Order: sequence, then C-alpha cells, then structure tokens
Amino acid sequence: QVLLVESGGGLVQAGGSLRLSCAASGRALRSTNRVWFRQAPGKEREFVAAIGSGGRTSYAEFVKGRFIISRANAKNMVYLEMNSLEAEDTAIYYCAANQIPYFTGDNPTDYNFWGQGTQVTVSS
Repeated sequence: QVLLVESGGGLVQAGGSLRLSCAASGRALRSTNRVWFRQAPGKEREFVAAIGSGGRTSYAEFVKGRFIISRANAKNMVYLEMNSLEAEDTAIYYCAANQIPYFTGDNPTDYNFWGQGTQVTVSS
C-alpha cells in the first residue's frame, strides 16, 4: 500500500519559516519524483516545487529563492523548507508523487498519489 503523509504545517508570522515533511510508505515510491502542491481557499491547486530521484529540483517562480526542496532517500522522506513566508503563502500544502523518477510537470493530474495535506497559515 502506498501512503504519503505530510507534517510540519502551522501558524507563522510573515517573514518566518516552516519546514514541511512528506513521509512515504511503500516500495513503489522509493525512487520516484516527489512534488509539493498547494491550494488556497477559492483557488486552484498549484505547483510549488519538485525533486527527482537523483536530486534535480524544480520550483515555481513565486517560491524561487525562498523555498528549498530536499529528500532523504534512505528514509523515503521529502522536505520543503519555507523561508521569508508571506501571507500569500497561506494554503494547504500537499505532497504528491507518481512512479516516474524524474519531474513530469506541474499539472496535478500527472500525479496519482497524494497526501492528506498540511495547513500553513502566515499571519501578516
């Protein structure tokens, strides 16, 4: 059974930092790309960052220089370090994956494994 579980969300003041974690269970996702999406109230789910099995990263323009995605393959974990947070970063953050080792794009429909999400709230 494949399972993705996010953690690390919370309430933070603007300018602060949070570190999200995504734990994966199941051998099917051990060497695959992992992606973070987010969804704010009333908005569509949008791509945030991705990391391939070899460590190659991709970022949405609006998080470049502020967020860092990383992974610990031995633990089957992926992290999203979020710095200089802004009120506009408030959203539910989701970890997603498919069974492909490299980044396959920023369309949520490309990913068939999803976590339950973790809420990030940035107060201004």
